[in-house]
Amino acid sequence: MNIIIIGCGKVGKKLVEQLGAEEEHNITVVDSRYPLVQEITAEFDAMGVVGNAMTVDTLTEAGVQEADIVIAVTGSDEQNMLACLMAKKLGNCGAIARVREPEYNRAAHLLKEDLGISMVINPELAAASEIARVLRFPSAIKIDTFAKGRVEILKFRISENSVLDGMRVSNIVARLECDVLVCGVERENEAFIPDGSFVLQSGDLISIVSSIRNAALFFKKIGFKTHRVKDTIIVGGGNMAYYLAHQLLDTGIHVKIIEQNQKRCDELCQLLPKATIVCGDGTDNRLLLEEGLETAESIVSLMNIDEENILLSLYAQSKTKGKIVTKINRIAYGDVITRLDLDTTVYPKNITADYIVRFVRAKKNSIGSNIETMHLILEDKAEALEFRICENSPVANITIDKLKLKKNILIACISRGQKVIIPRGRDTLLPGDTVIVVTLKAGFQDISDILE
Repeated sequence: MNIIIIGCGKVGKKLVEQLGAEEEHNITVVDSRYPLVQEITAEFDAMGVVGNAMTVDTLTEAGVQEADIVIAVTGSDEQNMLACLMAKKLGNCGAIARVREPEYNRAAHLLKEDLGISMVINPELAAASEIARVLRFPSAIKIDTFAKGRVEILKFRISENSVLDGMRVSNIVARLECDVLVCGVERENEAFIPDGSFVLQSGDLISIVSSIRNAALFFKKIGFKTHRVKDTIIVGGGNMAYYLAHQLLDTGIHVKIIEQNQKRCDELCQLLPKATIVCGDGTDNRLLLEEGLETAESIVSLMNIDEENILLSLYAQSKTKGKIVTKINRIAYGDVITRLDLDTTVYPKNITADYIVRFVRAKKNSIGSNIETMHLILEDKAEALEFRICENSPVANITIDKLKLKKNILIACISRGQKVIIPRGRDTLLPGDTVIVVTLKAGFQDISDILE
């Protein structure tokens, strides 16, 4: 596919890496800043155009007439929307716009209908939704949802003296009487899709797939907390804090926001009358203690500077046993940050890229592709994909043990109507089912890609 990416910031670069280097699409990047265009074209196999993407000449030079998709991820919502509108007028292509402001987000359906934009992605809202899921189930480090919210992949760390320490994966269901499936294990710098003989160890980060009800039962059996947090302190009062606070307040969680800018505090008081807004420096240890850091059930660090978020989270770990969530903007230092063991970290730019890649894969083969949902798991070393089974699918009406699967492939869950099935060898995939597949390979577009 021919893809034009407008904006060469962190998200733009991540998209070039995933869509160009990993999935081998033809990529052209557009930005008015020559050094950024040069950096990307030197590192990746991509074409570059320097210019204003809101002009006919620049879009024409970038090849908009032959483009299949235009993705606008500049720092300006208005420029992104206008670039997509121009692209739709000049070429017969799909258009994706990153739109961050709450005012525009409320009119997202109008942008899609009236401007013809195929997809509107709000990274702050998407990240806030991910944080909200974790705060409702704080024992998990990360939660990804499938089957319209009925199925989840939950990631957590096995603690010392855990009942899971030394247990074979094949024994979990029988010993704990919980219908869950271990779909991934991270041990040191390696990622595994384990078979039944794999032995779990304390310190492992494991991901399980389960229905919401069975997940709660499983965590109770292994001695983890299953109730949502009662309160949270959010440090930083930007758009993500607003989206998160709005979602948490709707579920009855008490929210306190610490924000340094007085004008923004006044705005938040108007926007979130049920929240407690504190005007002060969120990096001030004394202020944090005065506002209840030690007794808070969760702390969410959403400031604009990664170093401040990381230091605040490390400090909070020394003062409270509550759930700690850290926002990270810079993608390049992921390996270093992972070693800090910061509990839950959220990368809004990664979330944005994941949503867009999923859309692009579905667009690539609009007739045969059936990807419903996609998440990167195991520190981006694996993908969890949800496929819909069609009548003529090569896997339909065949038991799982008869399928000739590629290596490092796991059929993790079947959703059939309202029923969630953790599959075993004798289960059959039926037309109309949605199936979650976990794989260490990248680029699957159709359920048939899992077969040898």
